[in-house]
Order: sequence, then C-alpha cells, then structure tokens
Amino acid sequence: MMSEMWTTMGSTLASFMFLWTIMRQYCPYGVQRFLEKYTHRIMSYFSPYIRISFHEYMGDRLKRSEAYGAVEAYLSANTSKSAKRLKAEMGKDSSNLVLTMDEYERVTDEHEGVKVWWVCSKVMSPTRSSMSYYPEQERRFYKLTFHNKYREVITESYLEHVMREGKEIRLRNRQRKLYTNSPGYKWPSYKQTMWSHIVFEHPATFETMALEPEKKKEIIEDLVTFSKSKDFYARIGKAWKRGYLLHGPPGTGKSTMIAAMANLLAYDVYDLELTAVKDNTELRKLLIETTSKSIIVIEDIDCSLDLTGQRKKKTEKLLSDEETDKDVVVGRKEGKEEGGSGSRVTLSGLLNFIDGIWSACGGERLIVFTTNYVEKLDPALIRRGRMDKHIQLSYCTFDGFKVLANNYLKLQTHPLFDTIKRLIGEAKITPADVAENLMPKSPLDDPHKCLSNLIEALEKAAKTEELEQSCAIQHEELLQQNGSIKENGE
Repeated sequence: MMSEMWTTMGSTLASFMFLWTIMRQYCPYGVQRFLEKYTHRIMSYFSPYIRISFHEYMGDRLKRSEAYGAVEAYLSANTSKSAKRLKAEMGKDSSNLVLTMDEYERVTDEHEGVKVWWVCSKVMSPTRSSMSYYPEQERRFYKLTFHNKYREVITESYLEHVMREGKEIRLRNRQRKLYTNSPGYKWPSYKQTMWSHIVFEHPATFETMALEPEKKKEIIEDLVTFSKSKDFYARIGKAWKRGYLLHGPPGTGKSTMIAAMANLLAYDVYDLELTAVKDNTELRKLLIETTSKSIIVIEDIDCSLDLTGQRKKKTEKLLSDEETDKDVVVGRKEGKEEGGSGSRVTLSGLLNFIDGIWSACGGERLIVFTTNYVEKLDPALIRRGRMDKHIQLSYCTFDGFKVLANNYLKLQTHPLFDTIKRLIGEAKITPADVAENLMPKSPLDDPHKCLSNLIEALEKAAKTEELEQSCAIQHEELLQQNGSIKENGE
C-alpha cells in the first residue's frame, strides 16, 4: 500500500509539473498572472509564513531601488559564507571581487533569536517594446520569508538593521565616479542619462597639497563637521548642503583642492559645464539627477556667466525692457547675439540652483565654485548662505614648498632650504611653478639640481616683481604729473 501511494504521488507530481511547463510556455501572460494570483491567495490562507519582496527596479523610469541595493550589500557581507552558489563582480577600484548570492539561491539569517530566509529570484515580464526578438525582460528581486508570529520584530527592528548596515557597506565598497553633464540629452530617455561618468581616481589629498598647516586643519575640520551634521541641519530647518568659493591666481591648486575634498569625504564629483546647459529647466533637472554624498563643481564661474556686477550696461542692447537686470543669459555676450545656439541659463536660475527650493531635493552635498577673479562675480552669487566658506588660494609659501619638496624629492631638509626661504618671501610664484621646477627632468637630475633650478626661477620671479613695482610707481608718478599740468593749464 505504501509503495502504491508513493507511486501515485510521484505520478501526480510529474503530471502537475508537465502541465505547469506547458502552461508557462503556451498560455498567455495574462492567464499566467491570473492563475498565480489566485494560487498565492489560496495558499496564504493555510501558510503561517509572511513574505516581503524587494524588487530591483521601481517606478516608470526604471530607477534602481535603494532598498534592493541595501539588501544586496547586506547579504553579500553577512550570508555569502553560507551560500553554495555565488556570483562574483569587481568591487571598489577594480582590485577585489565582491561575492553575492546567485539566482534562486536560498540562505538563512538570524536576528534577536528569530530565523529568516532570503531567496534571490527573478521573474520574466513582457516589455513595452515592439521588437519581437526581445519579448521579455528580467526583473530581479529578493524575497524575505519569516513566521507570522515574528512580524513586529522583523518589520520594526530587523528590516531597519538590514537597511542601515547595507547602506554602510555600499558606501565602503562603492566605486566613486566623476560625472559631467551629457550634451544633447532629450527628456525623458531611458537609454541616456543627463550625466556621463568615469571612475574617479584622482590621487590628491590634503597631505600632499602645498598649503599652510593651519589652513589645512581649518578646511578639514569644516568638511568633517559638515559631513556629520545631518541632525543639526534638520533641526535648524536648512537643506544639508554647503557652498565653497575657491579663488586665487591660476596654478594655486583650486582643482586639486576639489579632488582632495572628494577623497577626504569619499564623495562623487559632478563637474557641471554651464555653457552646455540649454536653460534653467535643464539646470534644475541636472540638480535632481545628482546623488547625495557628492560635490557639484562649476569651475571658472566668471567665464561661464556674465557676473561682473555690470550686467545692465553690457546687455542693454540685447535685453528687452521687460527683462530684469538679473536675468543675464549665457552665450549672449559679444559674438553670440544672433547665433541662437548659446545657453539660456540666467543668473536667477543659477541662484535658485544653489539655494532655491529644488536645492533641498537631496542631502549631504557640497557646491563648489572656482574663479581666478573673485572681484568680477556678482555679490548676490557669493554671499554667505550661498557660498558659505570663501577659501583664498594664493602664491606658494615656504610651508607649501616643504610639502612639495617632500612629495617630489623626498627631502625634509637641505642646505639650500635657507636660500629658498628667503627668496620665496620676495617672489610671487605659484605652487604649480614650484612643482614644475622640483620635478626631475632626467634620470641624472638629483635633488640639488632641482633645488638649484627652483632658486633660479625664484630669482627671476623676484626681479620681475621688482620691475613691475618700479613700473607701477613710475606710472603713478606720471599720472600725478599729468594732473598737475592740467591744473596749471586751467
């Protein structure tokens, strides 16, 4: 009797699996969904287990779910040792492998004495595409199963633990990126994003920057304090962002400072090219597409917009009487009046980008402007509250030289240091020029020769500075004499 019962059960199961395969292959998708829906509903009456699904993509724009990413990171770190089937991917900096659960793999986890089960699955769903050769697309998801009596523990404690730890793991393992806005973007588009990116691998740090130790310490403390101030910004009712204005002569390390800031905080960098932005609406959409833990950079802001503080004088022939003197358009300078291809981003649009309502759509972001001529910028653009911290990067000092000497020549001290200390206080030379003179040009260049080259450059720069000062004095004297002659003539 027992053997007959097992034989009958085996035949029934085989018949059921055969019919299920035929149905999956030939039945319309709508019929399959109908049967699955009611099968699950019937089984739920008898099963004491609850299931929660975390799908990879949610919404119409197919944006990857943050919850799915957090679960994936959590399981890769906490359950990969117990899984028997794994898939490997390159992790941070493409130097190590990250192991995650393979499809249909099942693992167990435990929290506060409660046992749960995770399964990595996928479902095939029809696409909206009319291409017959690609009728279906894969939708991956993680399914969490647990007993009904532990509902409160799982929903109130365990899931919060998974999300928190998963996000921390993702931040540690993520590969940071350098973004730039893509030209010719058409909204909406699922095949193209508003930003294109490459891996961010800039090696600059504050330790290697030619900057005074006191200024380094001040900037580092300000950045670290900002990154840990989420609750503070929420309490005072202010968006979690901070503006930095980096100004100084060319070659003083403004771009290097941005890279050092990104490496210190482990932020992504969005390099925004304003002249490639069509209008204020596109600028706002670019802001929405940026992520948290990022630095939004506009380099040489004085070259991107007409922000000299004399907007009305320069554009009175181009703007109608109805336009305010605030709305100056990129590309409407001389030579672009009739071209029609210039960007129509206005100053008011840029101000709204920095601290308007839309600027609060994300958190933990730095907005950095750089300029060589800070006096040309409109005061409204760089006031406190928009550009919260102004950092002046000037000519190289002796402290900065010592950092560069250690970087390039591995020197802590040298007999020529005293001469360099005297000359560097008399000459105006940028850290970029100092670095160029310290860099060995051939295998035969020893530290002494490199330092001698720097001394020659400093002496030349000092003579040039002295000559410029002399010419300026003579020019001033001529102007005064001119004024006296005019007065006597009158």
